[in-house]
Amino acid sequence: MHTAFFLLLGASVARFLLRHPDEPRTPWIIALGIALALLYVLGPALGAAPTLRRLLWLGLVVAVWVVLVVLAPSFAWCAVPLFYTALRTLPPRAAVVLVALLTVFVVAAQLRLAQASGSEPFDPNLLLAPPAVAALATAVFVHMERQAAAQRTLIDDLIRTRRELAATERRAGTLAERQRLSMEIHDTLAQHLSSQQMLLQAAERTWDTDPGTARAHVRTATEITARGLAEARRLVHDLAPPELAEGAGLPDALRALDAGPDIEVRFHLEGAPVPLPDRAEQALLRIAQGALANVREHSGARTAALTLSFLGDQVVLDVADDGHGFVRIRPAPAAERGHGLPAMRARVRQLGGTLTIESTAGEGTVLSASIPLEPTP
Repeated sequence: MHTAFFLLLGASVARFLLRHPDEPRTPWIIALGIALALLYVLGPALGAAPTLRRLLWLGLVVAVWVVLVVLAPSFAWCAVPLFYTALRTLPPRAAVVLVALLTVFVVAAQLRLAQASGSEPFDPNLLLAPPAVAALATAVFVHMERQAAAQRTLIDDLIRTRRELAATERRAGTLAERQRLSMEIHDTLAQHLSSQQMLLQAAERTWDTDPGTARAHVRTATEITARGLAEARRLVHDLAPPELAEGAGLPDALRALDAGPDIEVRFHLEGAPVPLPDRAEQALLRIAQGALANVREHSGARTAALTLSFLGDQVVLDVADDGHGFVRIRPAPAAERGHGLPAMRARVRQLGGTLTIESTAGEGTVLSASIPLEPTP
């Protein structure tokens, strides 16, 4: 449409200059043509929403075009791209009214041209062609808008279905993992504890009458306790995050995190790293993963920075982004929706730490998790 408008405008100016080379109104035609072109160029910068500036712009474009058509009727066919501009800018009824008015103006301009050229007999296309073109342009636009709305609805349905499917898969995975853990605990730890209980009860019954047998029961219970402890450690190791498996430290695990293809994640390490308890490492890693997920889904950021600081008596994880931020209108716990931030607070609270969030609209967000460390003897 933009290309068609400038082609029609240029052709109209060229036609006028060729047909009326010595006209006194030629400077006005050229000036108005340039003004119309410049106004039309400003249109995309104002967006497609029917804002006041957009409506004023459309009024100026139509007004300059009307003056041009009054001075030179050959500019009438520049109205065809203006049909689409009106349909995209105005509400449907107002757009149809404006298209009808432009069409009437085009018909009047064509009749003026025919009268000036003295062509005979009368050509009915002068009355029928402009309304037909206007009706066709409106029908095409309405059809395209309906198709676009149907596509948007379909995309929304697909996104919602994908989210529901992902949630269902997560629930199914959680249930399967719970069932696996329950079977593991039943087949190992529960059986070991049951055997220990029976052996200790038997030792208690025979402790006075048969001390040797009682001590043998106690020794057997001790061996079963050792095996149960080994099984418990294995289960704990299996539940540890894979990023921390096989001896990988927390700094390396944080350095390997990402927030998607459109967000650059940078990692900084401050202070001398010290060994952390497994619970602290797992909690900080999960907090970093949850914070990056929030950055990806809600912030609109381009970069995110992870900073792990060892400060002697505490370890601090900061997650900062350059997104649009937000302004809290309620106290922090009540304002938080979903499970991400409450889960982070729960993890930090279990370790005796604190979680703080600082955000300003338009200036990004900083999440800071601080966990105290036991003093080194």
